[in-house]
Amino acid sequence: MSLKAKLEAIIYAAETPITLDHMVQLVKDSAANENASANDSGIRAQVRDVIEGLIADYSSADHGVEIRQIAGGYRMSTKPEQHDVVRAFAKSLKPPIRLSLPALETLAVIAYKQPVTVPEISEIRGVDSSGVIATLLDRKLITTAGRKAVIGRPILYKTSKEFLLRFGLKDVTELPSMEEFEKLVAQSFEADLPASPEGVSDATDVPDDGSGEPQQGGREDDASHGDRDDESAQQAETSTSRSQE
Repeated sequence: MSLKAKLEAIIYAAETPITLDHMVQLVKDSAANENASANDSGIRAQVRDVIEGLIADYSSADHGVEIRQIAGGYRMSTKPEQHDVVRAFAKSLKPPIRLSLPALETLAVIAYKQPVTVPEISEIRGVDSSGVIATLLDRKLITTAGRKAVIGRPILYKTSKEFLLRFGLKDVTELPSMEEFEKLVAQSFEADLPASPEGVSDATDVPDDGSGEPQQGGREDDASHGDRDDESAQQAETSTSRSQE
């Protein structure tokens, strides 16, 4: 990929104005590979020239967007003359969906187990899911898929086309597999675990006296002190007996 294409992609993807220095750092290695004799100032000048070329390219009437220098950085935005059509488009956009945790759980069960009935969903979740089903139907994220051929003929539910649109999926086969899902959950769980504090030793550790043998301490030390006390008492008694004689 050329340096021009890389810088264009970076500016397009940037949510906030990206500075020249930041872009130089991002493409420094590739720019050096293209021109091995270029130093830091030369690479910076090269990146600036490419950006100026992009600004000139997008300034033509054939483009509805432009690259503008804003707040010390560069950002891609729509041109002022396209304000009316962009505003009309923005008004036609659907607001983002906000789902509660029970709704997300129910939607996940339907997505992976579809077609599925409400009793089956409730059994998996461990709580009644009837109310959440109504919410998902109202949001058009799920739809009915006939009735199950069992006693009572309960309604089957599956994800809808709106579900695919909202989550950017071609079809449900693009959903992560259960193995991938479990791996992601495990990684998230490990990331949330607090790190063990440094310098804290196990309470069962026994200090070493440097000889390679662990110190016993405690009771054996007390026993040795007791032996010495007994010897002292015997010596004192012998001295007393001799003085009396």
